[in-house]
Amino acid sequence: MRKKRYLFVFSVLNISKKNLIILGRDLREFSVEFSQFLIKHVNLSFIKFESVKGIFVAVLYKKRGKHTRAFMHSGMASLAMVGIMIAPVIAEEFPGTSVDPWGIPTASTILSATSQDPATGTLVSDKVRDGIIDYSVQDGDTVSSVANKFGIDINTILWQNDLTSKSTIKPGQTLQILPVSGVSHKVIKGDTIYSIAKKYDADAQPIVNFPFNTFTNDETFELAIGQIIIVPEGIRKSSGVPAIPRIRQLTPDAGTVVASGRFVWPASGSITQNFAWYHKGLDIANRAAPNILAADAGVVVVAGWPDSYGYGNRVVVDHQNGYKTLYAHLSQIFVQVGQRVNTGDAVGRMGSTGRSTGTHLHFEVIQSGVQINPLNVLR
Repeated sequence: MRKKRYLFVFSVLNISKKNLIILGRDLREFSVEFSQFLIKHVNLSFIKFESVKGIFVAVLYKKRGKHTRAFMHSGMASLAMVGIMIAPVIAEEFPGTSVDPWGIPTASTILSATSQDPATGTLVSDKVRDGIIDYSVQDGDTVSSVANKFGIDINTILWQNDLTSKSTIKPGQTLQILPVSGVSHKVIKGDTIYSIAKKYDADAQPIVNFPFNTFTNDETFELAIGQIIIVPEGIRKSSGVPAIPRIRQLTPDAGTVVASGRFVWPASGSITQNFAWYHKGLDIANRAAPNILAADAGVVVVAGWPDSYGYGNRVVVDHQNGYKTLYAHLSQIFVQVGQRVNTGDAVGRMGSTGRSTGTHLHFEVIQSGVQINPLNVLR
């Protein structure tokens, strides 16, 4: 009897062991299949997400990011609406802490609207000016002092306000002040950035580079009739103000060593635009489209057009001494990332890729991460 009982228990245990083995095998197969299912669907979802993202990014990049501002504005408006909707819910989570803004007592100290110093003056904001402003002439002002106050040249004020070199200004008189030295132009039918530049003895590239000039088509730089365009460094021919023809500064030959011995000139040609707060480099134009030389030895860290930014094809060389140099708008690139170049090696060819109006080199010098005036190291 006891032996039969042992045999029964053993058979039951043996069956349970087999079931456990089968169950473990089934669980393992289920886990493998389920993992493959998840991976497949995650990959499909990721591919769909990337395709939608690609379309979305393409729309934002279209016309050099023209639609980005609308997207940002609508996004901020949506966030504001969400904040307004959930504010009452959040407030209910903190009972007894609500504040009545109308019940807040006013400060006992009131700032006086008058100054204790009877001598008053006009404070000019350091903020970058994005357009033409009106300035009311103060006692003691002269055209020269107003020009110094706003960081523009005298002729800019004379041209903009139809004054002559012999004109005097009076307190209370309103002067129009441009954001930079140059002239303003009201677009008429048939105007292009090239015809406007020619009219004011300027180059088209500075007109495009000035950040507050807008275009109906950012690819072709089309203008709208009636809009005001700022022409940096433009010269207006006026009977009352002598206009001296612009003298283009020519660079030394490419590869010429500068006085410091640290850099060489990356290209030869005429300097068409200098360093400014809105243009962090030096433009050198040459219709022959010569090769561009490395200003100093170093390692190439950028070579190509990695984004849709206006630099176009570019090369960046890290000189491993705190300096980097950038060469933009190239038509061809002769180097690769990681390649070591010596001073005077050709890194590319001058071109007009990116946000450019003609064949030229945009050259930047970056010192410890900050763009500096290239002429500071090329003289």
